[in-house]
Amino acid sequence: MSGVAEVSPKYLADIATNGVPVGYKQTEVGEIPEDWKVTTVGKVVSITTGNKNTQDKVIDGLYPFFVRSQQVERINTYSFDGEGVLTAGDGVGTGKIFHHIDGKFDFHQRVYLMYNFGDELDGYYFYIYFSNNFYDRIMSMTAKSSVDSVRREMIADMLMVMPPKAEQTAIANALSDVDALISELEKLIAKKQAIKTATMQQLLTGRTRLPQFALRDDGAPKGTKPSELGDIPEDWEVVTLGTASSFINGRAYSLHEWENSGTPVIRLQNLTGRGDEYYYSNLQLPEKQYCKSGDLLFMWSATFGPVIWRGPKAIYHYHIWKIACEVGYGQSYLFYLLDDMTEKLKRSSSSGGTMLHVTKEKMESTKAAFPSYEEQTAIATILSDMDAEIQALEQRLGKTRQIKQGMMQELLTGKTRLVQPSLTGVCHAD
Repeated sequence: MSGVAEVSPKYLADIATNGVPVGYKQTEVGEIPEDWKVTTVGKVVSITTGNKNTQDKVIDGLYPFFVRSQQVERINTYSFDGEGVLTAGDGVGTGKIFHHIDGKFDFHQRVYLMYNFGDELDGYYFYIYFSNNFYDRIMSMTAKSSVDSVRREMIADMLMVMPPKAEQTAIANALSDVDALISELEKLIAKKQAIKTATMQQLLTGRTRLPQFALRDDGAPKGTKPSELGDIPEDWEVVTLGTASSFINGRAYSLHEWENSGTPVIRLQNLTGRGDEYYYSNLQLPEKQYCKSGDLLFMWSATFGPVIWRGPKAIYHYHIWKIACEVGYGQSYLFYLLDDMTEKLKRSSSSGGTMLHVTKEKMESTKAAFPSYEEQTAIATILSDMDAEIQALEQRLGKTRQIKQGMMQELLTGKTRLVQPSLTGVCHAD
């Protein structure tokens, strides 16, 4: 492989004048290099379904077993030995799972296997191309119904482009390297998150003390004392969340009160990432019902958990509390304390109709152990630093995924070539 080939000036000039540059051709799937061809999936791979059902599941089995459109389980037996791409098929969804396997495996009766790649097709290239194009192609071929299903012939009739085998392999290797980096970043993030969770459980309960708070004035290690929460450090105190802070209610709105501009109104979806569109209000409200960047909010209905607001001045909706800390209690420490308590609060939450919620009275009466303000600050700083490290890794992961997406758009269409084409006038490599 001679490196990534650069687009020549003639290529750009041809696009401007003729629409199709020299060395490229117009096809039913768009412009592709002249030495590439258009074919159908059914002409280059074999397609079949499995014959197993969910009763074959074994939790600690040896081989992958594809059960449903969004679930992978394991079994001890196998019925196929080879290389293949699997996708959810008839009656269970439109390809929610794509998986590339080289070895022994089994698969569900409603999962399609594509295998038998032949000498002209690189298996991993096919996996990348197919998984990147499957959904849009299938959705353009199938009619919407209450249950989306994919027939075998729909997959077989899908058009695909095939570069020469050497270029397929080069594309597959390049994208495989990016996939490996993404996988390592995902594992590292999961590891860092697990470490942070364990650290929270140790520091927020006092089971582990920071060195500067672990000794008495005479140098002896500090001990513990019994409390209604169990043993806690001798210099900590148990108080209710209502003593440590105030829970300030948000406001419910009628449809006629929503505006197209004004002060944004924070709803649950704006805090969870499920939506970035805001409603607005021009009502003049008491100052306590506004929040500013840096304020601590808590979602208490259907979705649970604390959030530090990082947006502009806004109004918060009825299903959100603003939490104001009392003197001697740190906001950052309370954020991590509430974050650690969220799962327990969800399990003990009461039912309001079809939604789970936590009442204000329950939150205010919930007890927690607090160290001194100085120790609260030190603990929160450590956890905040861990969050910053995780966030930096997540940003790197997001950028890497964007890079991969850009690479696929270039490489799978032939706009960028990884090998020198045999044709002249298409592009050149230094």
